[in-house]
Amino acid sequence: MAELFDGLVGQHQATTLLLAALERQRLAPAYLFCGPDGVGRSIAARRFLEGVIAGPAGSASVRRRLQEGNHPDLLWVEPTYSEKGQLVPASKAAEAGVSRKAPPQLRLEQVRAVSQFLGRRPVEANRCLVVIEAVEAMAEGAANALLKTLEEPGDGLLILLTAAPDRLLSTIRSRCQAIPFARLAPEQLQQVLAAQAAQPTSSDPPELVELAAGSPGALLEQRQHWEALPEGLAQRCAALVGGASAGASKPTSPVEALSLARDLCEALDVEQQLWLLDWWQLHLWRLSHQPAQQQRIELLRRQLRSFVQPRLAWEVALLELSGWMAA
Repeated sequence: MAELFDGLVGQHQATTLLLAALERQRLAPAYLFCGPDGVGRSIAARRFLEGVIAGPAGSASVRRRLQEGNHPDLLWVEPTYSEKGQLVPASKAAEAGVSRKAPPQLRLEQVRAVSQFLGRRPVEANRCLVVIEAVEAMAEGAANALLKTLEEPGDGLLILLTAAPDRLLSTIRSRCQAIPFARLAPEQLQQVLAAQAAQPTSSDPPELVELAAGSPGALLEQRQHWEALPEGLAQRCAALVGGASAGASKPTSPVEALSLARDLCEALDVEQQLWLLDWWQLHLWRLSHQPAQQQRIELLRRQLRSFVQPRLAWEVALLELSGWMAA
């Protein structure tokens, strides 16, 4: 049975609990896979469902179909963007050209579709199976609808994936069996990167490794964000405020701050701007522990998430952070 979870590194506790459930055929109606993004929760969910469908020995054909998303008894749900009356999954938003001005959400209609899916008869498996990613990304209406589904799951099986279980209703958490997933140790992180033929962490800016926090998936995502930045943009942010943090004089002109604000808003959508803030905040903290800087960046983050006009928010923030405007 151990082969079912081969390749899933650093998650001994989670796989032990899941293997025990399969071995004893004592399956809970709902599971809550808790832990950081990018440490293997999605892989574990597919492997566990492989065991549910094909038995403890697993099945190569079932594994392939689950991986490709074409098993008739599996519904995989992820947060979506609303674009021109259509729901676009977060994983397809970039290729669809969706304007990502707000984080994706799990919506009431998606939860209702889950309930309908669980109410139908399975085609091949002995039960209908549902996986919901980022379940913490639900509005109140969707959360209440999910709670009703969990109260009457029928013969189906749900797996909820979350990196923030504390943001869920306590009543949702209490109706699921929690399966904890852990951050990976540095040597385990390198092991996963090597298995994926990815470059080691020694070539990464130190902020990227720290932001990944022991998550291989998060590190690969951090690298994608970093490589997608226009050349020199991050360095201009660092020089504008970081130089003053290190004891250098402030920029020679406020025009530099205004020019940077313009270029940031023209080159990056809001989601990319929010990621850049994560990197920049950590970069400044590593350079000089100044709480006032961190608080001003947090204010900028809240403004970008609250639909304040981005360029104006950046202009005021950069002028204050570079010393050309009083906070």
